[in-house]
Amino acid sequence: MRIMKSLLMAASGLWLAGCVTVEPPAPVVVNGAASYREKIMLPDGCSITMAIIDLDTPGAIIAQKTFNVARVPVPFKFILPADSLNRKTNYGVVAMIIYQGKVIFQTYDRYPVINNGKYTTEVMMKAVPIANLQR
Repeated sequence: MRIMKSLLMAASGLWLAGCVTVEPPAPVVVNGAASYREKIMLPDGCSITMAIIDLDTPGAIIAQKTFNVARVPVPFKFILPADSLNRKTNYGVVAMIIYQGKVIFQTYDRYPVINNGKYTTEVMMKAVPIANLQR
């Protein structure tokens, strides 16, 4: 009887262990808008590239989107798997607007997100100097 009780308890424990559900971590959402201060209209045919980058590693792009744009501000949203991010990495958002294959606006400042507790940001681009456009 005692052995039977022990077996029944062990079986119940295994059955209950099978009922435990593990929830995957919620995705990390970073959103906001990209704009520039100049009071000029964008020419037809512009595209914008938005990216989340590792601010400490040049060229390390975590996520990127490119799409056509007609006016600013341009809203953006990135949904990243939580397990793809590192708590020690400094992430930031960058943007650039391209017209006829040349960058005409881009970010020059840092816009940190994620590990500083900030998940919404306004990214401000500046005009690329004309000398750079003529090359």
